[in-house]
Amino acid sequence: MSVDPRTLGWLARALNHEMSAVQQYLAQSVLARLWGDEPLATSLRREAAEELGHAEQLMERLIVLGVAPSAGNLAPARLGRSVDELLVADRTLEVEAVHLYQQALAHVQRTRDGDSAALLAGILNEEIAHVQEIDHMAGQTHG
Repeated sequence: MSVDPRTLGWLARALNHEMSAVQQYLAQSVLARLWGDEPLATSLRREAAEELGHAEQLMERLIVLGVAPSAGNLAPARLGRSVDELLVADRTLEVEAVHLYQQALAHVQRTRDGDSAALLAGILNEEIAHVQEIDHMAGQTHG
């Protein structure tokens, strides 16, 4: 099977981003627990699990394409001193994901890779939903 090397690059970047997101949400979950905010800690652990699911999907696609997944050089977790600061960091992370998936999707659509396009479009929609959830949460902390 001939695979466009740029598609593999996009999938690898996406995997790296998702693993960085897992790390960030888990670290923030620990921080929230240390603050005594168990509902926030639980919510952040749930986000980490969802991002891990995205990573698993990307790994599967890479394996199907004959490539061993590798997520190296994870971005440092962005923490904060308040819930508002965590939300700002998380919104930044999710907006970065939206842009990444939009670009990756455009590439695989140009190369007519329907399976990768379906995967990336599905994750893109979930990342857009994450941004909306964060915006809703931020509105609640200020409302």
